[in-house]
Amino acid sequence: MSQERTDGDLRNTGLSLKHDREWDYELDRIIEAVEERDAEKVGLQFPEGLKRRGPAVADDLREHLPDDVTVLLSGQPCYGACDLDTYMMRRTDVFVHFGHSPMKESDKIIYVPLFSNVDVFPIMEQAREEQLADPEADPDVGLVTTAQHMNKFDEMREWLEERGYNVHTRRGDERLTHEGQVLGCNYASADVDADQMLYVGGGKFHPLGLAMEHPDKHVVIADPVNNVVTVADTEKFMKQRYGAVHRAMDAESWGVIFCTKIGQGRWDQAQEIVENNENAYLITMDEVTPDRLTNFGMDAYVNTGCPRITTDDGPQFKKPMLTPGEYEIAIGEKPLDSLEFDTFHGTW
Repeated sequence: MSQERTDGDLRNTGLSLKHDREWDYELDRIIEAVEERDAEKVGLQFPEGLKRRGPAVADDLREHLPDDVTVLLSGQPCYGACDLDTYMMRRTDVFVHFGHSPMKESDKIIYVPLFSNVDVFPIMEQAREEQLADPEADPDVGLVTTAQHMNKFDEMREWLEERGYNVHTRRGDERLTHEGQVLGCNYASADVDADQMLYVGGGKFHPLGLAMEHPDKHVVIADPVNNVVTVADTEKFMKQRYGAVHRAMDAESWGVIFCTKIGQGRWDQAQEIVENNENAYLITMDEVTPDRLTNFGMDAYVNTGCPRITTDDGPQFKKPMLTPGEYEIAIGEKPLDSLEFDTFHGTW
């Protein structure tokens, strides 16, 4: 990988491009792989928010690939590095997954994380002024971010240290590629010895999950994408989850969902629930949506797949959709105050 990309400089990719670029799609790396493997088919998979950029990337690749190389775009839903289009992967010579860092090393898959070139330091300064404790009062701060901003992580740490903070970081489990990285389903990198956490990144879901997983921490959100500073507030989310559990307490029939996506299956957990509940039925699905579940007519559902299906889309389901831990509360195996955020560990 070139020094430009390592440093997050997206201006020079070494290729003439037909379309403007906000991120480095590492086209030269893809083209090199095609040449090395004498590839005839190249598969490109983008997460939902970036699918519209797929045709432009395909255009630029076709400008530099032999005419007999076919470039395919995956239309399958994609929400993370665990969500791979395995059908396309098996039927292409080069398979490229954009927007996420590697969850598991593979010679078959080229991961292109799409580092952001946004300047994170103005919003970090605002967060320091408005929400972080003065280093003389509390010098310890944990630092986390998402894959898109990992190219600036060392600079973020140095920036905080220069302002008097002791910065605590760690790499979580094997589901995480980088030190200080968090996923929507895994916050192990936030398990550090600091009462305040600084999350640098877009959106509120990641820091909300972090605050749920570590309720003792003050989680400050520095969002350089939307240019806002906020604090993660779990109260509304907790009320929503308690409501779902209460609605499920009278359920007589349960659908237990096992997700067939390569990095999202928790088979042992799903099987255990069904074995111990004669009114539970195992349902295998790839994409879990409210419409797909309606036809089963169950009173409630347990999702053993991606935790974000429950937490992001829970209110959209017509029947209660619970996490495995919430299910144990609903059937009386655990007390109500044991409710916690569902996280995902291990790969595949």
